Amino acid sequence: MHVATAFRGRVEFAPGFAPRPELSHVLFDFDGTLSLLREGWPDVMVPLFMELLPRRDDETDAQVRRFMTEDIMRLNGKQTIYQMIQFAERVRERGGQPQSPLAYKREYLRRLDQRIQHRLDSLRSGRQSPDDWLVHGARAFLEALQQRGLTLYLASGTDEPYVREEAALLDLTRYFGRHIYGALENYRQFSKHLVIERLLRDNHIRGHQLLGVGDGYVEIQNTKDVGGLAVGVASDEAHNGSGRMDPWKRQRLLGVGADIVIPDFRDATALIQCLWTP
Repeated sequence: MHVATAFRGRVEFAPGFAPRPELSHVLFDFDGTLSLLREGWPDVMVPLFMELLPRRDDETDAQVRRFMTEDIMRLNGKQTIYQMIQFAERVRERGGQPQSPLAYKREYLRRLDQRIQHRLDSLRSGRQSPDDWLVHGARAFLEALQQRGLTLYLASGTDEPYVREEAALLDLTRYFGRHIYGALENYRQFSKHLVIERLLRDNHIRGHQLLGVGDGYVEIQNTKDVGGLAVGVASDEAHNGSGRMDPWKRQRLLGVGADIVIPDFRDATALIQCLWTP
């Protein structure tokens, strides 16, 4: 495809991809798409679940790890509580008495906080730059979108107070302003689908004017459901800037209809050109 020749790094286009000059609003996911502050979160959640899951006599640690990983990644992009609800159901299926999903979530967040606290502290103290914890090339892409006059929204399955704090530490608030949304205590009052519905309604636009950008299936699927254009970011979070696509993310993103899949934003200029230029 001729538009791929402008890309220096890897890129994949869906067969039906076509530019959309009418794009006016962009919805971003946060963790894994822009922020790397929570990189490694599955390495916290999976061991927690493995500790608490009732075991069957014939299964190995490797089988349980794979099973738990598939469960949590299938829900990646949704609010964290949904992974906890799913786990409570797994415990119940195996004859156990599950704790409340909220109790599981609190313990997960306690352990995750221990893992990432030094990252937050390094930003607060100035020992590290915000760009050290952004997906490669992300700021250049955000700057280019802002220069084009696009309205940017941020929606995350992480609790909203954390999203707002971490966005500020990463110097991202200036791109999104008040349009930063995250999980709420009453989880039924928030979803990326609801954010998209509100975005379209409040701005009096149609779905074909929306661009969705994310590394999880939820934001990609929600964008496609309203007729939007979707860019999947198959980010290799543990090796930021490697230019490699995470194979699991790539497969999942293509499977839910991403129009373009990239490993990061190293080709921000080329991406902008192919999205808007017929």
